[in-house]
Amino acid sequence: MYAISLGDDGAELCPLEPWQAEEFVAHVDRGREFIGRYIPLPDVVADLESGRAYLRSYAEKAAADTGRIYGIRADGKLVGAFIVRKMDVAQGVAEVGCWLEPAGVGKGLVTRAARAVIDWAVEERGIHRIEWQASTANESSIAVARRLGMSKDGVLRESFLSGGERHDMEMWSVLAPEWRAGKQAAARA
Repeated sequence: MYAISLGDDGAELCPLEPWQAEEFVAHVDRGREFIGRYIPLPDVVADLESGRAYLRSYAEKAAADTGRIYGIRADGKLVGAFIVRKMDVAQGVAEVGCWLEPAGVGKGLVTRAARAVIDWAVEERGIHRIEWQASTANESSIAVARRLGMSKDGVLRESFLSGGERHDMEMWSVLAPEWRAGKQAAARA
């Protein structure tokens, strides 16, 4: 299996596959409360069978070229994931998302993983618009969108039900020309 280096600290991004369900479920269990604050993943991945089904759904998306799931590893340990939740190559639109367990927080892992995956989507798959949704209460996720050079498109009021509670969701996006311009500016700096 391949891994993409996320920097000098040994962090890596690698595909997650159904055969890794046991490790995946253990990761979700370690961060169940933390992860579940803003996304319903802990409700979906409750045991080995549901973990395997979740990873299988992304394997099917990868085979159909409509999505992907990547594990974020720090010191060889799975501490998070980055997903291409939806991808429509014909329309040139993809939605991305992520989560971390507490052991992965504060290391810049999501921002680095996002840069790698967004760059792949734009440069390899020809995606024109990358979308990022975050609960208005999820300041960390919104900060990542800003660091990625995304623009806030608006707020979808009470559009997401998680934990029995309705959340307002901010929609952020970056267009391929903006993404490329941001990379060029960073290279010159």
